[in-house]
Amino acid sequence: MKQKSQLMDEKDIRRALMRISHEIIENNKGVDNLVLIGIKRRGEPIAKTIRQNILKIEEKEVPCESLDINLYRDDLTRVSDMPVVKTKSLCNEVDDKDIILIDDVLFTGRTARAAIEAIFTCGRPRTIQFAVLVDRGHRELPIRADFVGKNVPTSRSEFIEVRLPEYDSETGAFLMSTDD
Repeated sequence: MKQKSQLMDEKDIRRALMRISHEIIENNKGVDNLVLIGIKRRGEPIAKTIRQNILKIEEKEVPCESLDINLYRDDLTRVSDMPVVKTKSLCNEVDDKDIILIDDVLFTGRTARAAIEAIFTCGRPRTIQFAVLVDRGHRELPIRADFVGKNVPTSRSEFIEVRLPEYDSETGAFLMSTDD
């Protein structure tokens, strides 16, 4: 895969996540009922950054969990007839809460659908809202993000790669292509 361009650098990402943090607070009229849930992998550190931002802004701790949705995906081979959410604490945090589901890139909507299904196995939230760093289009399901860092129209031969220090040697969002 070939890198075509850098869409966001570290400062751009930091600014986008701060803006998203403010929008989450404003949209929910505070943070008292919020639970942040980062979709593994890169949604986790993004959720933690949003949590830190909210703490700076509101001076309140917000629960922050992670979610592995692999067993809930409809585009992978079935592993089990009865998938299990592995995060016990998540099930204690869901009922009647305003869930902010967080991921790095929104593409077809299948990851978000799988995450929503996983959340409902734990209980019944009051609301589920969706925050993403980059929305690249090409939905296959009726899913949209409530909070978006950057909209980037892409072709099917292009991909968005988010790099974060927890997993990569740099921070940024990059437009990648399979074209030579």
